[in-house]
Amino acid sequence: MTHIITATLIGGPTAVLQYAGLTIVTDPTFDQPGPHAYLVKTHGPALTADQVGVADVVLISHDQHPDNLDDAGREYAQRSTVAITTVAGAERNPGFVGVAPGDTHTVQGDVEVTITAVPAQHGPFELVEVAGPVVGFVMEAEGWPTVYFSGDNASVEVAGTIADRFPYVDVALLCVGAAQLAMRGPALLTLNADRAAQVMQRWPSATVVPVHADGWEHFSEQRAQAVARLRELGLAGRLVDLEPGVPTVV
Repeated sequence: MTHIITATLIGGPTAVLQYAGLTIVTDPTFDQPGPHAYLVKTHGPALTADQVGVADVVLISHDQHPDNLDDAGREYAQRSTVAITTVAGAERNPGFVGVAPGDTHTVQGDVEVTITAVPAQHGPFELVEVAGPVVGFVMEAEGWPTVYFSGDNASVEVAGTIADRFPYVDVALLCVGAAQLAMRGPALLTLNADRAAQVMQRWPSATVVPVHADGWEHFSEQRAQAVARLRELGLAGRLVDLEPGVPTVV
């Protein structure tokens, strides 16, 4: 028997997953709108950190950019049972668990959940060092769908290497939004819808859940655009467009 996952979009890359009896939160961002260093947040969270409650697991693709971990998100992660991020991020945030691609971490829910860190490339290869280390995550548990959270990966090829290792992904939470920064030129720092559709070709029966497409000025392809384009590209039948704040079966 395969159990059902519910997901609640908080905003940006932040989603709350109910998985194997655990509350799992991706890239927590709970700050209110306003400037955040070199970025501008345009919308506050659909639910506050207190409304979400304490997480069993927080998955942080990287800690160095405020659209993936803002001030309130960091405080939230510090209160969680376990927060997993890059090795460099764990060095900057005492108490976080640091992982590199290929590392696994297990947590006990209704059954044992294995979380594997996987590669992510935050923009074109020549910007990798500038962007800093980023990881994605794959979650597996007996009787539960396998879930991939991409983190800020912009590379179809990198996602392909993940599909080679995990060909049976059932649900893919993809950071889309086609993030761009003037200081980085026209380079895409996350997937756009066209690249996301190419990624999903590697998992032809998986559900796609776009995140990281709202709430920040530097997302050049906002949620409505991304969802419409994914539908145009033939993914309507396996696309879940989360309404902020509403728990949804994925």
